Amino acid sequence: MSEKLINRSSDLKRLRDEGYEVEVRQGYLIVHSVPYVNDQRVVAHGTVSTNLKLNDDQTQKPEDHQVWFSGDFPCQMDGSPISAIRHSSQAQTLCEGLVVQHRFSNKPKEGYPDYYAKMTRYIEIISGPATELDPKATARTFKPVLSTDLDSVFRYTDSASSRAGITNLANKLRLEKIAIIGLGGTGSYVLDLVAKTPVKEIHLFDGDEFLQHNAFRAPGAAPLAALEEKVPKVEYFSRMYEVMRLGIVPHAVYVTDENVSQLADVDFVFVCVDKPSVRKFLYEFFKLNSIPFVDTGLELELIEETQNLVGTCRVTSATQGRFEHFPTHVSLESGQVDDLYATNVQVADLNALCAVMAVIRWKKWCGFYQDCYGELQSAYALNAHQLTREEVIPDNFI
Repeated sequence: MSEKLINRSSDLKRLRDEGYEVEVRQGYLIVHSVPYVNDQRVVAHGTVSTNLKLNDDQTQKPEDHQVWFSGDFPCQMDGSPISAIRHSSQAQTLCEGLVVQHRFSNKPKEGYPDYYAKMTRYIEIISGPATELDPKATARTFKPVLSTDLDSVFRYTDSASSRAGITNLANKLRLEKIAIIGLGGTGSYVLDLVAKTPVKEIHLFDGDEFLQHNAFRAPGAAPLAALEEKVPKVEYFSRMYEVMRLGIVPHAVYVTDENVSQLADVDFVFVCVDKPSVRKFLYEFFKLNSIPFVDTGLELELIEETQNLVGTCRVTSATQGRFEHFPTHVSLESGQVDDLYATNVQVADLNALCAVMAVIRWKKWCGFYQDCYGELQSAYALNAHQLTREEVIPDNFI
């Protein structure tokens, strides 16, 4: 991916062709082996980095004028700091394997037209004293740099994370394998959110076809041709997201007690089904195998007199080895059908809300979001606009 992006961007290609050690890693542009003078008046080498603004895997005009630096603070020939570029100094990890110590600022009036101009200007300022001490000191080493993005699941760079400075944090979501059981209204929105994380494999389980009513409570806009095909839901959604990423694995089957063993090696499961009997054997299997999961549910009712809906969005999870509470909050016995599914009342925004609540719960479990309580049960009451939490994990869960 690094080579592809460099070859498609004239400014990055020019940097590489002129001999700079250029690397693109998880949305950051990195130039290695930049010589500088340290406070001992010795020539050392550091790294200059910046986040990339991209579209269609091609660079756009830089949106800021700052860079990060890995190494000691660069100095003049006499060992005094180059204070003109000083912004802040604090060690932080931008992405896997990229630790920086300093943030520099040098803003021309007209800004930087491209990344070649931006990076070479900073290299000139940082390396100038080093070149005076040692005329052979140069950042143009013509040394090749191996791509580090070969294991990325995305077909183009996740510049949203690097732009926000959370690339290293997003790596907490890089699980090997998760599953989504049920690709109806809620499950399809779960997929939409999870597909944009670096999970390596997302396994989809649903035996239904994607039909016209599904189009009105699913992400995106389904073309008429897709409805006429009557393809399995998992195939329809895998096609949708395969244009963005790898690792979408469709299973056009219902999960039963005969094939549930296929879930034995997953890291996490999203359960978005409507039958208590299915929830029951899934719960028993996950409990037996200590597989963390989150279950979603909607309970909606039409009030005839006022002609409006009332109901609840529920998310119940079993993580941190706690499973016993689950039957208290979720119907598991045959005949106990949620009001929503008994009347087939579903609304896309509430499906999406359930999905968001479930994904937030998962991201808390991964450590992406801070979690003060570790709640395993949460419900949103629609008419009261009230969000509750239960089954809180005690003793300073953060």
